[in-house]
This record gives sequence, C-alpha cells and structure tokens, in this order.
Amino acid sequence: MRAKDIMTTEVVTIDGNATVAQAIALMQSRNVRALIVDRREDDDAYGIVTQRDVAYKVLAAGKDPAAVKVHEIHTKPLVVINPDLAVKYVARLLANTGLSRAPVIAEGKLQGIVSVSDIVSKAM
Repeated sequence: MRAKDIMTTEVVTIDGNATVAQAIALMQSRNVRALIVDRREDDDAYGIVTQRDVAYKVLAAGKDPAAVKVHEIHTKPLVVINPDLAVKYVARLLANTGLSRAPVIAEGKLQGIVSVSDIVSKAM
C-alpha cells in the first residue's frame, strides 16, 4: 500500500489571516484535529495548525483566540509525503519526526493528508 491508498482526501483548509477562533469553530464543525493553512502564492509552502497549537500557543498563554491570527501560531514549512511512498516509510517518517500527521503533496498541489490513525485503521 502507498500513501495515496490510505490518505484522507477531504482536507480542511483555512486562510492564514483567519482568527484562531475561526479555526477552532472550523475544526469543531468538520470534526478534525488539524487544518492545512493555504498557501499565499503558488510557490509558497503549505502550513498546518493543530488543536495542540491552539491549546499550547493560545489558550495556555492566556491569549484571546479572536485576536490571534492562524499565521501567528501555525507550523510552516511542513514535512510532506509523496503519494507514492510506501506506507511503511510513511510510518517511519512520522515516527522519526514525532509527527502525527503530514500532508500529501504531488506536483506542488495538496492531494490529501495522512495521519497515524489512517495508518493504523486503513493499512491493516
């Protein structure tokens, strides 16, 4: 199996200029733990904002989610996965980097996202 066989293709994205409050609402409404932050331009890199980012960088710091922008707390650039990468190598990549998810990119375009949950539930 390859990354493209187990990835989630319905990736939820958000603009970097959105507020963290908007990101929280979007995560809740779509029942996801992370959002891919859109590129500003075609040659720009994608970013990611996770529930952990919100909890640690905003809520724990006592900041107002309505006053903080996503681009202030997101991670960028990202470790990305080629859609043709074998699942065992995807698992190793995530394990070696300590990540729980990574976007799948082909020809500079977002194709999907692979998480540890995808590996466990779909690759068996």
